[in-house]
Amino acid sequence: MGHDIDSVLAQASAWKRAGLGVALATVVRTWGSSPRPAGSKLAVNDKGEFIGSVSGGCIEAAVIAEALEVMRGEPPRVIDYGISDETAWEVGLACGGKVEILIEELAT
Repeated sequence: MGHDIDSVLAQASAWKRAGLGVALATVVRTWGSSPRPAGSKLAVNDKGEFIGSVSGGCIEAAVIAEALEVMRGEPPRVIDYGISDETAWEVGLACGGKVEILIEELAT
């Protein structure tokens, strides 16, 4: 955490140049007490390594799992994580708030 968007994108580009599959997760909207602002990014490679943050740690594991699916050929997706979901406690958003995250594969 604590990586700015430029360093996340630079690492994503470096992974891509090295021949790895890469997906980007971007916070597109937040409501309530979301830990990371809209525009926050997380990059994941097809080995499961990641850089950046979309939630301050609470939902990263779930986002990485979704990103790996996108890299395996699933379509890009927008995922909502929020306190209103039953999964909110499971993924660690017990603090309240809601976050919407776009997950897409990084094109070559």
